[in-house]
Amino acid sequence: MKNAQDLVIKLRAYGKKVFFVTNNSTKTREEFLSKFNSFGFDVTIEEIISSSYLSALYLKERNFTKKVYVVGMAGITKELKSMGIESLEIGPDPIVDDGNLWLSSAEMHNLTLDTDVGAVIVGFDQFFCYKKLFKAASYLSNKDVYFIATNTDEQFPAERKGFVIPGTGSIVNAVKTAADRDPIVIGKPVPVMFDFIQRSYKVEPNRALMIGDRANTDIMFGRNCGLWTLLVLSGVTSLQEVREFCYSRDASQQKCIPHFYLNGVADFYKLIVKTQP
Repeated sequence: MKNAQDLVIKLRAYGKKVFFVTNNSTKTREEFLSKFNSFGFDVTIEEIISSSYLSALYLKERNFTKKVYVVGMAGITKELKSMGIESLEIGPDPIVDDGNLWLSSAEMHNLTLDTDVGAVIVGFDQFFCYKKLFKAASYLSNKDVYFIATNTDEQFPAERKGFVIPGTGSIVNAVKTAADRDPIVIGKPVPVMFDFIQRSYKVEPNRALMIGDRANTDIMFGRNCGLWTLLVLSGVTSLQEVREFCYSRDASQQKCIPHFYLNGVADFYKLIVKTQP
């Protein structure tokens, strides 16, 4: 993003704290840090707030000592490991196709669950399948097992017209339906991430600005947390969609209306330089 690093430097020069908040659970904070550094960003790991990190932290803060069944990628399991929490193996878990219905197969009837599992974390999982859904719902039939969702994003932005890329929310909702339980959601738009920032860094909501390009996560997150909000039109949400939100009577869509909007981060940087050189 043009002028993004310049904006961060300028905000810090004014004594502002800057945090990068992401629902992406496929990477660890260390991996996000490496990615920032590869783009020339001067970022510290403490400034990166990810759903994978906070999902693991949620369990650690509750003195969790059992195992975790993860429907997700290595970003989650690595964060769990860094906090001393054991998780079951991730990756493909295919059903053997022998021409018969798996539910009546020997594999299914011989399948056992790990009795030491005390939590199920659901994030984005490109290997999600019926067997994983079966296992997650089965573990969650025990009401003492934590059910954590990294986020509930419905879709990822699709560059090719006519294609839909299902997001983590589609997987979470499948598990939620099968288990007949609501998850503890970590990512935007629920306030968990800002709650962590507020208690860790003493940030005052009415003096904080949430900048993002997606109204139903970034802007709604800011609204839910009592922050000022700035929508940049260089990503997911268009100005036309915002105008439609303004005429909607739906309370959730009302929360998608930003306080301010600009075409991109570069415009915000230019505005700051102009008003406070």
